[in-house]
Amino acid sequence: MFAFRLEQLAKQLNAKLYGDGGLIITGIASMKSAKSGQITFLSDKKLQNNLLECKASVVVMTEECLQYWNGAALIVKNPYLAYAKLAQILDTTPTPAKDIAPTAVIDSTVQLGSNISIGANAVIESGVVLGDNCIIGAGCFIGKNTTIGAGTKLWANVSVYHNCVIGENCLVQSSTVIGADGFGYANDKGKWIKIPQLGRVIIGNNVEIGASTTIDRGALDDTVIGNGVIIDNQCQIAHNDIIGDHTAVAGGVIMAGSLTIGRHCLIGGASVINGHMEICDQVTVTGMGMVMRPITEPGVYSSGIPLQKNKAWRKTASLVLHINEMHKRLKALEKKLLNVST
Repeated sequence: MFAFRLEQLAKQLNAKLYGDGGLIITGIASMKSAKSGQITFLSDKKLQNNLLECKASVVVMTEECLQYWNGAALIVKNPYLAYAKLAQILDTTPTPAKDIAPTAVIDSTVQLGSNISIGANAVIESGVVLGDNCIIGAGCFIGKNTTIGAGTKLWANVSVYHNCVIGENCLVQSSTVIGADGFGYANDKGKWIKIPQLGRVIIGNNVEIGASTTIDRGALDDTVIGNGVIIDNQCQIAHNDIIGDHTAVAGGVIMAGSLTIGRHCLIGGASVINGHMEICDQVTVTGMGMVMRPITEPGVYSSGIPLQKNKAWRKTASLVLHINEMHKRLKALEKKLLNVST
């Protein structure tokens, strides 16, 4: 179990310390579950009344909330950001692998950097290059001539196909597939003829990819994921897609092929995005958005009908089905009124 003096944490967070800097902190928890010896955070002023029942030894908060707390505190401008940094400092997640397991299958031509860890039953094919401090979890497969940058970590059972490039300090969660064939077929009189996918997947630095996500390789050009992109679980990124730097993609998103998404975008969970178009920088698509046309201006975009009771939804659906008829009647009425007025 780790232990940190409060003054150490204050220094690492560049926070103003109130209380005993010698307090020993042994963990981080939510305000409701925190106990003595643990640190918690208050990021929403609406929850400041919860401080009355909080049993944490220390709370990370803003200056204006200090009046509601009698214990030790770390004062910062952005408590949620401070929480993220604290969680990294106090992280107890084990490493996916340590040293090189004797059951790992590593081709003789593989170039291994220093301080590499490879888990049990991993398979690494010819021509692969692993940078310094890479960690490859148990059961991973890395195909021929793939390059993985320094400090990148793959959890168990990740599959990376041939000729892919993954940058430095990336994190890929279990069962994700990078470089699978894109969905490319030609139709020959009702029969589907497969089009070999000859491009690659290129992933930048500091990218995080959730569990069971699939990123398809390009048909001819590459599928490209920019620096600092974060992608949640169970997403589908199709062939030739390009995702700009620092864009965030929530769980269950499906992207069709040859789509370009700009930088600093936020794509809400379960959204579906059409292919062969562009979305500009700084666009937010709210959850379950259906994007069928290009987006050329930054902003927040939504679609879909919010949940209703079934009876109300059936009425709404009926109106939608008759909207074309209603439009024609309205246009006819407008034309009639225009003729009367003239």
